[in-house]
Amino acid sequence: MNFIDRAIAGATTWFTERAPAFMPFYKKHMSEYYAPKNFNLWYYFGSLAMLVLVNQIVTGIFLTMNYKPSAEEAFASVEYIMRDVTGGYLIRYMHSTGASLFFVVVYAHMFRGLIYGSSQKPRELVWVLGMLIFLTLMAEAFMGYVLPWGQMSYWGAQVIINLFGAIPMVGGELTEWIRGDYLVSDATLNRFFALHVIALPLVILLLVVLHLGALHEVGSNNPEGVDIKKAKDPVTKIPLDGIAFHPYYTVKDLFGAGFFLMIAAFILFFVPTFGGLFLEHDNFVPANPLVTPEHIKPVWYFTPFYAMLRAVPDKLLGVMVMGGANIILFGLPWFDRSPVKSIRYRPMLHKVLMMLFAASFVTLAYLGMQSGSTAQTWLARALTLFYFGFFITMPIWSRMGSFKSVPERVTMHD
Repeated sequence: MNFIDRAIAGATTWFTERAPAFMPFYKKHMSEYYAPKNFNLWYYFGSLAMLVLVNQIVTGIFLTMNYKPSAEEAFASVEYIMRDVTGGYLIRYMHSTGASLFFVVVYAHMFRGLIYGSSQKPRELVWVLGMLIFLTLMAEAFMGYVLPWGQMSYWGAQVIINLFGAIPMVGGELTEWIRGDYLVSDATLNRFFALHVIALPLVILLLVVLHLGALHEVGSNNPEGVDIKKAKDPVTKIPLDGIAFHPYYTVKDLFGAGFFLMIAAFILFFVPTFGGLFLEHDNFVPANPLVTPEHIKPVWYFTPFYAMLRAVPDKLLGVMVMGGANIILFGLPWFDRSPVKSIRYRPMLHKVLMMLFAASFVTLAYLGMQSGSTAQTWLARALTLFYFGFFITMPIWSRMGSFKSVPERVTMHD
């Protein structure tokens, strides 16, 4: 054993003696956590979400060093970061682009759970915790969107907060309590800053830990929908179709992260606003309560639900539809009654409905960015009905059709 090996062994022994619980934890969740050997492209998005979360936290810390949560100084402080702080423009764009990329990977991660049945027994808790992360992330993104205090930030906050006024009896008091004032003002900005920087990130981190802990207790799903714990080596008790997460999947995830970072870097340096999708043009204008933007719309990742809100003529009912569109996702583990998990072994009816669902969601996102003509409103209404009908009727159609036989063991596909 050479000097370097002895040094590493000595350091490991020293650390293990002083933190004896670390090594069992490391083994359980890394080197001796056996994941299915047939993960495909769809399984990158969970680790990519972790990567973007770290980016948001780190860049957020640097932004708070120069940001001033004041209605009079917020917009100017953001401009100061962009123009005068060394590398400030890069940090700001990393944070704003990271927010949109976060939702890209989270939506892809959720869709993967839908098509591969990752919410079905015994992973119901994993899905529910994931949905709690999604809702908390939406609140975090909304509050962060208000902080630059541009025109769209101000009027977006005005519109969203006023939605709570539709709640009978307590609506007026509730909106005043959320704002902290009679209008969206300095008090609103201060409390949103505190929630965005401290409270909600802590909640997200806690939920992520619980999400991963619940996943590692029951094991990861795979594209075949086969339980790898059923076939184990009689001596080692290691799943025959499993491989150690570390080093095999850590290396694979590093490769995926490298490819993802190249795409992110291209957006960051060449199209950071992404044509107004990631950063709206109106948000480069200081907030002015006396001038209403021609078309108030949220950032793109909220637009599917915003389209549903606008499609309903009654304000209270619209708020209920928008909220229900998120809450209904929690029920997916119990709505899906399919005897098989993976889309690979489901009937064509299931594949068609899932593709139509994805297409309708993307179309709603597009409609939420538009002005809302009569034709667009009626289309949004039809797609909203399909969205809810997809889940409400899922207990029926998820059992229909002829299912293919699921193999006993994991099979590899090109």
